[in-house]
Amino acid sequence: MPDTDITRRTLIAGLPLAAILADPRLARAAAETTNTMRITTAGGQTVAAALAHPANTPAPAVMLVHEWWGLNDQIKATAVELSRQGYLALAIDLFHGRVATEPDEARALTEKVKPEEADDTLSSWLQWLANHQDSSRKVGTLGWCFGGGWALRAATLVPADATVVYYGKVDLPAEQLARLKGPVLGHFARRDQFVTANVVADFERAMKKAGKPYTIHWYDAGHAFANPTGDNFSKPDAQLAWKRTLAFFGEQLR
Repeated sequence: MPDTDITRRTLIAGLPLAAILADPRLARAAAETTNTMRITTAGGQTVAAALAHPANTPAPAVMLVHEWWGLNDQIKATAVELSRQGYLALAIDLFHGRVATEPDEARALTEKVKPEEADDTLSSWLQWLANHQDSSRKVGTLGWCFGGGWALRAATLVPADATVVYYGKVDLPAEQLARLKGPVLGHFARRDQFVTANVVADFERAMKKAGKPYTIHWYDAGHAFANPTGDNFSKPDAQLAWKRTLAFFGEQLR
Protein backbone atom coordinates (compact mmCIF):
# COMPACT_ATOMS: atom_id res chain seq x y z
CA MET A 1 0.00 0.00 0.00
CA PRO A 2 1.40 3.45 -0.91
CA ASP A 3 1.96 5.98 1.85
CA THR A 4 -0.96 8.42 1.36
CA ASP A 5 1.04 11.31 2.83
CA ILE A 6 3.83 10.76 0.29
CA THR A 7 1.24 10.44 -2.49
CA ARG A 8 -0.34 13.76 -1.58
CA ARG A 9 3.02 15.49 -1.35
CA THR A 10 3.96 14.12 -4.76
CA LEU A 11 0.66 15.41 -6.17
CA ILE A 12 1.28 18.99 -5.11
CA ALA A 13 5.05 19.07 -5.54
CA GLY A 14 6.15 21.67 -8.06
CA LEU A 15 2.76 23.37 -8.36
CA PRO A 16 2.68 27.14 -7.72
CA LEU A 17 1.00 28.18 -4.48
CA ALA A 18 -1.81 30.07 -6.24
CA ALA A 19 -2.75 26.98 -8.23
CA ILE A 20 -3.00 24.91 -5.07
CA LEU A 21 -5.04 27.51 -3.20
CA ALA A 22 -7.42 28.02 -6.11
CA ASP A 23 -8.34 24.33 -6.38
CA PRO A 24 -10.23 22.96 -3.34
CA ARG A 25 -9.02 19.43 -4.09
CA LEU A 26 -5.37 20.43 -4.19
CA ALA A 27 -5.72 22.65 -1.12
CA ARG A 28 -7.30 19.75 0.77
CA ALA A 29 -4.57 17.36 -0.41
CA ALA A 30 -1.92 19.75 0.86
CA ALA A 31 -3.76 20.44 4.12
CA GLU A 32 -4.00 16.73 4.86
CA THR A 33 -0.20 16.47 4.97
CA THR A 34 -0.04 18.69 8.06
CA ASN A 35 0.01 17.33 11.60
CA THR A 36 -2.52 18.51 14.17
CA MET A 37 -0.84 19.73 17.33
CA ARG A 38 -2.55 20.53 20.64
CA ILE A 39 -1.32 22.38 23.68
CA THR A 40 -2.68 23.85 26.86
CA THR A 41 -1.96 27.57 26.86
CA ALA A 42 -0.59 29.57 29.76
CA GLY A 43 -4.17 30.70 30.35
CA GLY A 44 -5.52 27.14 30.49
CA GLN A 45 -7.09 26.91 27.04
CA THR A 46 -6.79 23.76 24.94
CA VAL A 47 -5.94 24.88 21.42
CA ALA A 48 -5.03 23.18 18.15
CA ALA A 49 -2.87 24.11 15.17
CA ALA A 50 -1.57 22.57 11.94
CA LEU A 51 2.17 21.92 11.71
CA ALA A 52 4.10 21.39 8.47
CA HIS A 53 7.66 20.05 8.66
CA PRO A 54 10.45 20.95 6.24
CA ALA A 55 12.76 18.30 4.83
CA ASN A 56 15.71 19.47 6.87
CA THR A 57 15.85 20.55 10.50
CA PRO A 58 16.61 22.51 12.58
CA ALA A 59 14.86 25.15 10.54
CA PRO A 60 13.60 28.70 10.98
CA ALA A 61 9.93 28.80 11.99
CA VAL A 62 6.88 30.78 10.89
CA MET A 63 3.56 31.09 12.70
CA LEU A 64 0.63 31.70 10.34
CA VAL A 65 -2.59 33.43 11.42
CA HIS A 66 -5.67 32.82 9.28
CA GLU A 67 -8.08 35.21 7.57
CA TRP A 68 -11.59 35.78 8.92
CA TRP A 69 -12.63 32.50 7.29
CA GLY A 70 -10.78 30.52 9.94
CA LEU A 71 -8.12 27.83 9.75
CA ASN A 72 -9.21 26.35 6.45
CA ASP A 73 -7.40 24.23 3.86
CA GLN A 74 -5.98 27.31 2.16
CA ILE A 75 -4.08 28.45 5.22
CA LYS A 76 -2.88 24.92 5.96
CA ALA A 77 -1.76 24.58 2.33
CA THR A 78 0.21 27.81 2.67
CA ALA A 79 1.92 26.34 5.73
CA VAL A 80 2.84 23.31 3.61
CA GLU A 81 4.28 25.60 0.94
CA LEU A 82 6.39 27.34 3.57
CA SER A 83 7.64 23.95 4.74
CA ARG A 84 8.66 23.21 1.15
CA GLN A 85 10.64 26.45 1.29
CA GLY A 86 12.50 25.16 4.34
CA TYR A 87 10.47 26.54 7.23
CA LEU A 88 8.87 24.87 10.21
CA ALA A 89 5.38 26.26 9.64
CA LEU A 90 2.57 26.37 12.19
CA ALA A 91 -0.92 27.54 11.21
CA ILE A 92 -2.79 28.43 14.39
CA ASP A 93 -6.53 28.67 15.03
CA LEU A 94 -8.23 31.58 16.79
CA PHE A 95 -11.75 30.22 16.07
CA HIS A 96 -11.45 26.92 17.97
CA GLY A 97 -12.11 24.71 14.97
CA ARG A 98 -14.85 26.75 13.34
CA VAL A 99 -14.52 27.67 9.66
CA ALA A 100 -16.75 30.08 7.73
CA THR A 101 -17.72 30.02 4.08
CA GLU A 102 -19.99 33.10 4.01
CA PRO A 103 -19.08 36.70 4.96
CA ASP A 104 -21.79 37.04 7.61
CA GLU A 105 -20.61 33.83 9.24
CA ALA A 106 -16.99 34.98 9.12
CA ARG A 107 -17.88 38.34 10.63
CA ALA A 108 -19.74 36.64 13.46
CA LEU A 109 -16.71 34.46 14.22
CA THR A 110 -14.35 37.43 14.38
CA GLU A 111 -16.72 39.25 16.73
CA LYS A 112 -16.62 36.30 19.13
CA VAL A 113 -12.85 36.49 19.50
CA LYS A 114 -11.90 37.76 22.96
CA PRO A 115 -8.64 39.74 22.88
CA GLU A 116 -7.30 38.29 26.11
CA GLU A 117 -7.94 34.72 24.91
CA ALA A 118 -6.44 35.45 21.50
CA ASP A 119 -3.35 36.97 23.12
CA ASP A 120 -3.01 33.85 25.26
CA THR A 121 -3.30 31.61 22.21
CA LEU A 122 -0.87 33.64 20.11
CA SER A 123 1.81 33.98 22.76
CA SER A 124 1.58 30.34 23.84
CA TRP A 125 1.90 29.03 20.29
CA LEU A 126 4.70 31.43 19.39
CA GLN A 127 6.71 30.37 22.43
CA TRP A 128 6.00 26.71 21.65
CA LEU A 129 7.18 27.14 18.07
CA ALA A 130 10.32 29.04 19.00
CA ASN A 131 11.25 26.31 21.48
CA HIS A 132 10.33 23.37 19.23
CA GLN A 133 13.06 20.75 18.94
CA ASP A 134 13.15 21.22 15.16
CA SER A 135 13.30 25.02 15.32
CA SER A 136 16.48 27.01 14.77
CA ARG A 137 15.08 29.51 17.33
CA LYS A 138 14.52 32.05 14.57
CA VAL A 139 10.79 32.70 14.25
CA GLY A 140 8.50 34.91 12.20
CA THR A 141 4.79 35.67 12.09
CA LEU A 142 2.56 35.93 9.02
CA GLY A 143 -1.11 36.80 8.65
CA TRP A 144 -3.77 37.93 6.20
CA CYS A 145 -6.64 40.37 6.76
CA PHE A 146 -8.04 39.52 10.23
CA GLY A 147 -4.92 37.43 10.83
CA GLY A 148 -2.58 40.14 9.64
CA GLY A 149 -3.44 42.35 12.57
CA TRP A 150 -3.10 39.44 14.99
CA ALA A 151 0.25 38.41 13.48
CA LEU A 152 1.54 41.90 14.20
CA ARG A 153 0.08 41.87 17.69
CA ALA A 154 1.66 38.46 18.38
CA ALA A 155 5.09 39.85 17.62
CA THR A 156 4.57 42.49 20.32
CA LEU A 157 3.70 39.79 22.86
CA VAL A 158 6.58 37.39 22.24
CA PRO A 159 9.81 38.44 20.50
CA ALA A 160 9.69 37.52 16.80
CA ASP A 161 12.47 38.04 14.31
CA ALA A 162 10.20 39.13 11.44
CA THR A 163 6.53 39.84 10.74
CA VAL A 164 4.58 39.92 7.48
CA VAL A 165 1.15 41.55 7.28
CA TYR A 166 -1.15 41.16 4.30
CA TYR A 167 -3.77 43.97 4.33
CA GLY A 168 -4.32 43.58 8.07
CA LYS A 169 -5.53 46.05 10.65
CA VAL A 170 -2.34 47.62 11.98
CA ASP A 171 -3.73 50.20 14.39
CA LEU A 172 -1.47 49.45 17.36
CA PRO A 173 -0.07 52.38 19.35
CA ALA A 174 3.62 53.26 19.21
CA GLU A 175 4.04 52.13 22.81
CA GLN A 176 3.01 48.61 21.86
CA LEU A 177 4.94 48.56 18.59
CA ALA A 178 8.06 49.49 20.57
CA ARG A 179 8.03 45.90 21.89
CA LEU A 180 8.74 44.51 18.42
CA LYS A 181 12.05 42.71 18.06
CA GLY A 182 12.23 42.30 14.29
CA PRO A 183 11.16 44.31 11.23
CA VAL A 184 7.71 44.34 9.66
CA LEU A 185 6.84 43.83 6.00
CA GLY A 186 3.41 45.05 4.93
CA HIS A 187 1.45 44.29 1.76
CA PHE A 188 -1.41 46.73 1.20
CA ALA A 189 -3.86 47.47 -1.60
CA ARG A 190 -4.60 50.92 -2.99
CA ARG A 191 -8.26 50.03 -3.60
CA ASP A 192 -8.79 48.46 -0.20
CA GLN A 193 -11.91 49.93 1.41
CA PHE A 194 -11.23 48.31 4.78
CA VAL A 195 -7.55 48.86 5.50
CA THR A 196 -7.19 52.25 3.86
CA ALA A 197 -4.20 54.41 3.06
CA ASN A 198 -4.99 56.51 6.14
CA VAL A 199 -4.81 53.43 8.37
CA VAL A 200 -1.43 52.51 6.91
CA ALA A 201 -0.17 56.09 7.24
CA ASP A 202 -1.05 56.03 10.93
CA PHE A 203 0.83 52.75 11.27
CA GLU A 204 3.91 54.22 9.61
CA ARG A 205 3.86 57.20 11.95
CA ALA A 206 3.54 54.90 14.96
CA MET A 207 6.41 52.70 13.74
CA LYS A 208 8.63 55.75 13.24
CA LYS A 209 7.75 56.99 16.72
CA ALA A 210 8.58 53.56 18.12
CA GLY A 211 11.86 53.54 16.20
CA LYS A 212 11.13 50.20 14.53
CA PRO A 213 12.08 49.17 10.97
CA TYR A 214 9.40 48.40 8.41
CA THR A 215 8.80 48.13 4.67
CA ILE A 216 5.47 48.84 2.98
CA HIS A 217 4.54 47.63 -0.50
CA TRP A 218 1.47 48.94 -2.30
CA TYR A 219 -0.45 47.05 -4.97
CA ASP A 220 -3.00 48.38 -7.44
CA ALA A 221 -5.60 45.94 -6.20
CA GLY A 222 -8.45 45.47 -3.76
CA HIS A 223 -8.63 43.90 -0.33
CA ALA A 224 -7.65 40.21 -0.14
CA PHE A 225 -5.90 40.36 -3.51
CA ALA A 226 -3.77 37.33 -2.59
CA ASN A 227 -6.73 34.96 -2.10
CA PRO A 228 -7.32 33.01 -5.36
CA THR A 229 -10.88 32.13 -4.33
CA GLY A 230 -11.96 35.76 -3.83
CA ASP A 231 -13.38 38.34 -6.23
CA ASN A 232 -10.39 40.65 -5.75
CA PHE A 233 -7.72 38.09 -6.56
CA SER A 234 -4.88 39.59 -8.59
CA LYS A 235 -2.48 36.91 -9.75
CA PRO A 236 0.52 39.13 -10.60
CA ASP A 237 0.19 41.06 -7.33
CA ALA A 238 -0.23 37.86 -5.30
CA GLN A 239 2.84 36.32 -6.92
CA LEU A 240 4.93 39.44 -6.34
CA ALA A 241 3.81 39.71 -2.71
CA TRP A 242 4.65 36.06 -2.07
CA LYS A 243 8.07 36.48 -3.71
CA ARG A 244 8.74 39.47 -1.48
CA THR A 245 7.51 37.57 1.59
CA LEU A 246 9.88 34.67 0.94
CA ALA A 247 12.79 37.05 0.30
CA PHE A 248 12.03 38.91 3.54
CA PHE A 249 11.87 35.76 5.62
CA GLY A 250 15.02 34.53 3.91
CA GLU A 251 16.86 37.69 4.94
CA GLN A 252 15.54 37.85 8.50
CA LEU A 253 15.22 34.21 9.58
CA ARG A 254 18.13 32.42 7.89
